[in-house]
Amino acid sequence: MNAAADAVHVDHSMVIIGGGLAGATAAASLRVDGFAGAITIVTQEAELPYQRPPLSKGFLAGKEGEDALYPYPAQWYEENSVELVTADPATAIDPAAHTVALASGRTLHYAKLLLATGASPRVIPIPGLDLEGVHYFRTKSDSERLKALLSEGGHSLVLIGSGWIGMEIAATARELGNEVTLLGLEDVPLSAAIGPELGRVFQNRHLAAGVQFRLPASAASINAASGTTGTAGGKVGSVTTSTGEEIPADLVVVAVGVVPNTALAQAAGLTLNNGIEVNAHLATSAPDIFAAGDVANALHPATGAHARSEHWANAIAGGKVAARSMLGHNAVLNDIPYFYTDQFDLGMEYSGYGALAQDAELVVRGSLDSNEFIAFWLRGGKVVAGMNVNVWDVQDAIKDLIHSGRTVDTRRLADPAVALEEI
Repeated sequence: MNAAADAVHVDHSMVIIGGGLAGATAAASLRVDGFAGAITIVTQEAELPYQRPPLSKGFLAGKEGEDALYPYPAQWYEENSVELVTADPATAIDPAAHTVALASGRTLHYAKLLLATGASPRVIPIPGLDLEGVHYFRTKSDSERLKALLSEGGHSLVLIGSGWIGMEIAATARELGNEVTLLGLEDVPLSAAIGPELGRVFQNRHLAAGVQFRLPASAASINAASGTTGTAGGKVGSVTTSTGEEIPADLVVVAVGVVPNTALAQAAGLTLNNGIEVNAHLATSAPDIFAAGDVANALHPATGAHARSEHWANAIAGGKVAARSMLGHNAVLNDIPYFYTDQFDLGMEYSGYGALAQDAELVVRGSLDSNEFIAFWLRGGKVVAGMNVNVWDVQDAIKDLIHSGRTVDTRRLADPAVALEEI
């Protein structure tokens, strides 16, 4: 290729590192917005880009097939001239040369680069992590392996971690006929996200289904079953907690959060701050490099602070904003954060700013005991977050209350007879 041709290639190439929902959404948005140049998605896994929420919900439970994981089927990439480079991870970025090096030895040139490298499970430093039957949970293959085991029923599962992923896996495992014990550092599961009063709603539903809790307690060690060869090739037999209790287990899942995948960005000299620090346009500290999804710590216009979100809706919104920013548009990530969960017969949606909801006034519309209610968090008389549990078609109204920034009457807000649109 001659120099002129190479210059054209560089000027019109978009490279996306990461095979998750943010990267796939960005590629689709580039095409929707009229970009006709080369788009390359680089992934570490040998998979089509996929989304993660079904992994701990319907896919794990066997209620949804692989199609639920893929935002776009294989033929979409062919039809839209998006090159997928799978099982060939990026190993280095040269911001000055505008190049990405791959493990295979291939070098990609880019005009604009999007880092959507996601996050990896947090590792806890305890003995026994290498025993057969110990699982982390993040990828499609992780979910497939665990699904094959849980679908048999009859296992004794210990879950280490009392956040959303741990609680979702616990519900699915119990529904599939397994014994489940959950460990967590909180007095009440999910307290860090929604507070103890609302966390108890989910805990009580789990207790009613037979899930056991050890709270607060952490895992001190994972122990080999009697008669196996110890931590070198042995099988898990129990978990010893920080309180000294030994809980029988033939399966263990470690779900204690994730760590953003920043190694590439760090080596390239990008500014890090609990992830890759980006502005409201998702631009990093390096020219022509953007970041989105779980790895991006973005400045949010509504709060004036940086926040990193690990949820589905943020991956979609971030992918769209990153694509428009890469094309030179004045795009801003200003969506209200949103996520959802399904546990047994509890369905929940949450919209709002978690940082602002901490220690905010809680107002409940409906009955916590009935498992049908809407919870609102107010700061200075204004709604900053809202969560509906088994009450549907209210998210638009909740988001409108948050967007508006208007002061509300808490008595009317708590009264189910008053339409949310009238508050």
